[in-house]
Amino acid sequence: MSEDEQWPGEQVVEAPPEDESGEDTGETPAVEEPALEEPALEAEAPPAGHAPGELSIPDGLDTLEGTPSGTRKRVAIVCSRFNGDITNRLLESALAELERVGVDREHVTVMPVPGAFELPLGAMALAKTRRYVAVVALGCIIRGETAHFEYVAGEAASGLQLAALETGVPVAFGVLTTDTLQQAMSRVDKGAEAVRSALEMADLFAQLRATAKSDA
Repeated sequence: MSEDEQWPGEQVVEAPPEDESGEDTGETPAVEEPALEEPALEAEAPPAGHAPGELSIPDGLDTLEGTPSGTRKRVAIVCSRFNGDITNRLLESALAELERVGVDREHVTVMPVPGAFELPLGAMALAKTRRYVAVVALGCIIRGETAHFEYVAGEAASGLQLAALETGVPVAFGVLTTDTLQQAMSRVDKGAEAVRSALEMADLFAQLRATAKSDA
């Protein structure tokens, strides 16, 4: 059999490479591995239920925009006692934000009510006194095994809106409506967010009244 021939099924082993002198180096030739491509970085997705971006108002328009400041302003908080582990944290968050923006503790009134269903009635009573520039409603409703969740959440939302519409006093919705306790725990900073919304609307209404007087 010639050197170029081989038996069927016989494996051909290549000879190790020779150096420049022609001698056998005894080293196995290195095999280059294909370069791994780095995965492309994906854009960070916005939180569920939110869309990215800020409102952009064209130039040349008269604009009224409130700021969440609180100097010499009286603010009322109506807070549900139900699900107290959560509402206590919501209240702490709201009070800390009021202090941060300059609202003194003696200018804050807190009204506890039994549950989220009673929040609208409490908010309406506070707003009708005309003592407060805004009312902040705080509560927590966690979904259970019955339709109770839908009824309470819906009535709380519509009732708080009605209190604001009938009195003209801003009423901020700081009511958590979640599926689980864990979801509620991760959203207790909504107390501060509700305060900012209430004070911004109060400042906006004050500017509107001032503008109306100056135009009269």
